[in-house]
Amino acid sequence: MTRIKIRPMGHACRQNQLNTQRKIHLTNLGSPRQWHSIPPNNCLLACLPAATSHLILTIFISSFLMEDSNLPTLVRLSIGGKKFCTTIDTLTRREPDSMLAAVFSSRHTVYQDSEKGYVFVDRDGKHFRHILNWLRDGVVPTLTDSEYSELIREAEYYQLLGLIEGVSSVLNKRKEDEKSPAELTRTDIIKCIQSERVKFRGVNLSGLDLSKLDLSLVDFSFACLKNVFFSRANLQCAKFRDVDAVGSNFHNAALRECEFTGANLRGALLAGANLQSANLQDASLIDCSFCVADLRSAHLQSADLTDANLEGANLEGANLKGAKLSNANLKGANLQRAYLRHVNLRDTHLEGAKLDGANLLGAIR
Repeated sequence: MTRIKIRPMGHACRQNQLNTQRKIHLTNLGSPRQWHSIPPNNCLLACLPAATSHLILTIFISSFLMEDSNLPTLVRLSIGGKKFCTTIDTLTRREPDSMLAAVFSSRHTVYQDSEKGYVFVDRDGKHFRHILNWLRDGVVPTLTDSEYSELIREAEYYQLLGLIEGVSSVLNKRKEDEKSPAELTRTDIIKCIQSERVKFRGVNLSGLDLSKLDLSLVDFSFACLKNVFFSRANLQCAKFRDVDAVGSNFHNAALRECEFTGANLRGALLAGANLQSANLQDASLIDCSFCVADLRSAHLQSADLTDANLEGANLEGANLKGAKLSNANLKGANLQRAYLRHVNLRDTHLEGAKLDGANLLGAIR
């Protein structure tokens, strides 16, 4: 920690004087150092009344002291106009695979305001303090359900999968505390899956926490799976035909070759899930999150993906014939060799998407 000692100034100091350099005497743990002329954009300078003498401000010093200090590199962010100050370590340590870590770990070029030194991000800054606190401490904030929904949206943008899972876990526990109309408990499910073949066809399992269980090959067809927590579960080759799974959480779940034909997954969270070769034909996927999900060779014929978030998803070789993609977010998605023939892409967000080899014959753009 370095202290800055600012000489008192008279009342004649005005705004125009803030544009000139000040003489600031630096003391490091009480040892005087040489005088420096510091440009006003490198530290906070204040005009002090004459009566004030020897005001000591203890602050972090950024660029002009970085050469001879062990202080972390400071980052100034402007998120939708709201100003934040943090460190490179905070932005990169907890979630190294996130967009923030990629941007601030020298893997991308960072553009900043040359005059003010702030990196601008075109997002709503309302919940960014919660995101910073998560990156610092790993603690999920206490918010209302609607605020959690907003926070998940922001976490999806920054690809903070750990925060998404944490918020989803809190929401799931909150719903369980309110009521659990499920016909079976988690313990009942664990006992059942020890048998060779398991079927929960038409069973009401709403609100259950089935995370991290091995549920491969289980038949959930026609079941009520509203708000079920399947995060990180192994569901490979499971059957979800015509299920009602509104609001369910499949974050980072293994769903390879699963059958979701005719399923209602409205508002479900499938971020980071492996859905390679899964069958989602005629499924309702309205407002679902498939952020960075693996949908290679997935069958999405006639699926309703209105308002769905597929940012960064891998849809290489996927069949989207007849799919509804109104206002769907496919920014940065991999659509190489995907079947998009006669699909209406007019209101679809495709910035940065890879379309090499995609079948776009008759597609509306």
